[in-house]
Amino acid sequence: MEFISLVLAVFVTITAVPFAYSQTNATNGNPVDGIPVVVGDDQIFVIQARIGSFSVAERSQAVNTRLQALAEDVSIPVTALKTQEEENSVNILAGEKVLFTVTEADAKAAGKLRQELAREYTSKIQTVIKKYRQEHSLKYILFGVFYSVIATITLLILFKLLHQGFARIFARLNHHEQTVPAMRIDNFELLSEAQVASLLTRFAELVRLALWLCILAVYFTLVISFFPWTRGLEGVIVHNLVVAVKSAWEGFLAYLPKLLMIAVIIVVTYYILRFTRLVLKALGRDRTFPWFYPEWAEPTYKLATFLIIALAAVVVFPYLPGAKSPAFQGISIFLGLLLSLGSSAAVANIVAGVILIYTRSFQVGNRVKIGDAIGDVAEKTLLVTRIRTVKNVVITIPNSTVLNSQVTNYSALVQDSDTPLVLHTKLTLRYDIPWRKVHEVLINAGLATQHILKDPTPFVLQTSLDDFYVSYELNAHTKKPHIMARIYSELHQNIQDKCNEAGIEILSPQYYAIRDGNQITIPENYLSQDYTAPGFKISSPSNGFNQPDSQK
Repeated sequence: MEFISLVLAVFVTITAVPFAYSQTNATNGNPVDGIPVVVGDDQIFVIQARIGSFSVAERSQAVNTRLQALAEDVSIPVTALKTQEEENSVNILAGEKVLFTVTEADAKAAGKLRQELAREYTSKIQTVIKKYRQEHSLKYILFGVFYSVIATITLLILFKLLHQGFARIFARLNHHEQTVPAMRIDNFELLSEAQVASLLTRFAELVRLALWLCILAVYFTLVISFFPWTRGLEGVIVHNLVVAVKSAWEGFLAYLPKLLMIAVIIVVTYYILRFTRLVLKALGRDRTFPWFYPEWAEPTYKLATFLIIALAAVVVFPYLPGAKSPAFQGISIFLGLLLSLGSSAAVANIVAGVILIYTRSFQVGNRVKIGDAIGDVAEKTLLVTRIRTVKNVVITIPNSTVLNSQVTNYSALVQDSDTPLVLHTKLTLRYDIPWRKVHEVLINAGLATQHILKDPTPFVLQTSLDDFYVSYELNAHTKKPHIMARIYSELHQNIQDKCNEAGIEILSPQYYAIRDGNQITIPENYLSQDYTAPGFKISSPSNGFNQPDSQK
C-alpha cells in the first residue's frame, strides 16, 4: 500500500501544478502571520502590519508590483537602492521612487529597530533582484535549453536500457521450465511453474512502471529547475516526494510488527501442514487403523490443508493493511454475500464430493455405471466426477448428481478383495432342445473366451420357462472388469460358434419360418457335405372330402 501511495504521489506531483509558499520567520523558522513579498520564486520578507486604511494584503500587492517592475527594468542598477529616514518611518528608495515604507508597526512585528529592518530589507531586495535578472538573461536560458537536451538524451538512454533489461527478464520467465520452480508444501502444489512465472512477470511489470515513474519524476524536476519560470515547481515536487517517501517509510515501520506477526503465522501454518502430511502418509501406509483406507490419505490431506489455510487466513485477516477500515469491511461483507448467494450449487457439489470420498463408492480407474453413463473413472474432484467411456468420450457429472444417482461399481470387489466379477448373458431356445446339452454348450463357450476364469467354472441358470422357449443365463467370472465390453463381445461370438457346432438353432424369441422345404438357420460351414434341404410334405385329409373316387 505504501509503495502504491508513493507511486501515485510521484504521478500527482508531475502532472499537477501546485503553488504554495511557506510563511516562516527568517530568524527562527517558526510560522508567522502576514502576507509575503515575492519576486520571481524568492520570498523577500513578510508584511504583518497595516498602514492607515491600507490592509496587509493591499500593501503586499503594491510592493510586489513595484519590485517586479524594478526587477524587469535593467536600466536601474541594484546599487541605486537606498534608505531614507522619516520622522516615524524609513523609506526604501530606487532612485527617487519609494519601494517600501518600514513603519514602527513593521519593526515591532519583526522585533527589530526600523532602521535595522530597513537595511535588512534593502539588502534582501538587492540580492533577489540581482538573482532575478541573472536567471532571466538570454545566456542563462540558453544554458537551460542545453541542459534540458542532455537530460532528455539521458532519459532516452535510460529507457532503452530498462527496456532491454526487462525484455531479458521476461524472456527468462517465459522459459519458466528451467528457471522458475513450482511453489510446493511437501507434495502439495500451491502454485505451478506457469503460475509462479506469471506472478513474477506481473511483479516485474510493476517494478518497471515504478522505475519509469521515478525516472520521469527526476527528469521533470531537473528540466523545470533549468528555467526561471518553472523553478518554483521544483521545490513543490521535491517536497511532495519527500513527504510521500517519509510517509511510506513511517507507514512501513508502523506496520512492521503486524508484518512480523503475519510471517510467524505463515511459518507456523507451514510446519502444521508438514506435520499433517507426515501423519496422514503414515496412516495410509501402515494401516495402523484398519478403518482408515490408504486412498483416504491424499483427499484427507487436501481437505485438512484447505481448512488449515482457511483458519490461518482468518487469523491473518486483522493484520492486513486497512483491514479495520470501513471500506475494506464493506467490501468483505459484499463479497461474502455474493459467495453465499451464488455458491449454493458449488457447496452442494463439494459436500457431495466429500461424502463420495469417504463412502468409497468408487475410485479413479474403476469401471462404473452412474445413471446412463458407463465407463472408467478418469478424475474425482470435490466438484465433479469425470468418466471416460469405452468410446473415449469424457462425461462430466456434478457430484451432487452422482450422490443422488445409483452407482454400480464393477471393479470394487476385484480391487478390494480379489473377488472376480460375474458376467452374465441371456439366451432363449426351443423346448425340443435337451437342456443338458444347452448347459454343456454354453459352459464350453464361456471356457473358450479369453479373460474368463476356469476356476470358478462358468455355470448356467434356467431363469424361466416361457410359452415358446426356455430362458438360459450363462454366468462367467472375470478379473478384468475394465474390458468387460470386449469380453462380452467375444463371449457372444463363442456362444454362436458352439451352438452352431452342436446343431442348435438360435431361433427365439422373435423368429418365424416355414420349415418344410427350407434350409435350417445354421451356417453352411457347420453343416455336413451331404446335407440337403427337406422337401415339402403333402398328406391327405382324414375326412372323406376331396378323396379319389376309388376310395369313396
